[in-house]
Amino acid sequence: MSDDLTIRTAGDEYEIVSAGAVIGTTSVSDDGGLTWHFDDVDERLAVRGLDAMVEHAFGELGLHRVQGRVASDDKPNLRIASRAGLRKEGVVRGGGGDGVDLVQFARVATDPPLADRSTFTAVLNSTLPTKRCIAQAIVRDEQGRILLCELVYKCFWDLPGGVVDPHESPATAVVRELKEELEVDATVTGLAAVSWLPPWRGWDDATLFVFDVELDSPPQSLQPREIRAVHWVAPHDLGQHVADYTVRVVEQALASDVPVYLEDGRPLDQ
Repeated sequence: MSDDLTIRTAGDEYEIVSAGAVIGTTSVSDDGGLTWHFDDVDERLAVRGLDAMVEHAFGELGLHRVQGRVASDDKPNLRIASRAGLRKEGVVRGGGGDGVDLVQFARVATDPPLADRSTFTAVLNSTLPTKRCIAQAIVRDEQGRILLCELVYKCFWDLPGGVVDPHESPATAVVRELKEELEVDATVTGLAAVSWLPPWRGWDDATLFVFDVELDSPPQSLQPREIRAVHWVAPHDLGQHVADYTVRVVEQALASDVPVYLEDGRPLDQ
């Protein structure tokens, strides 16, 4: 802590003092609950003050973790929390006294210090938007028919595949899904299409990767909690069984010799 910034006890709170003047107050509960309030001071000074209080909690108070919640519309304190090295962990919907959403931030004692470059990366990574990623396979037999899965949980049949796990590549995911769902070993032979999918029936938007895939054998054993049956369907009959956007994606993929980029299954010029 620099010589002009100190933490001092003031009843149940702590005062953050800079150059002899109180610039803000904080409190820390026994379980690490952190609150703060800064007077009309420069944001950089407020960030230094909050960082000093967090380090005080780890050092003098012996805490391993501190966490604070900031109203989702409180942009100044959202910035202060992030710049002080607290990582966004999630949103508590309607958690504020007036029903406003609260953003939860936290630091743990083993996190790198604020001056470490990895802290900047970790904080930014925790606040950047994330997007669901889906990987599916176009598998064709000798007659050119396409493999479809009749699903337990929705009325439309669909291409085999599923959601890509965190830190998993889409190509790895589609091979894994085929093994889990159909008990087959698969080889990705190329990328057929990428399609952005807009929000749909309560789901946020997503990016869909569709690969050309070859199987080492026909489907062996179906995963009963997801797959009711599999079917080989001619491309011109897809519309009788799958969602409209799936028809569009497959049609565009089959019509091109190179991978295509689509939005909701449509080329950008449509």
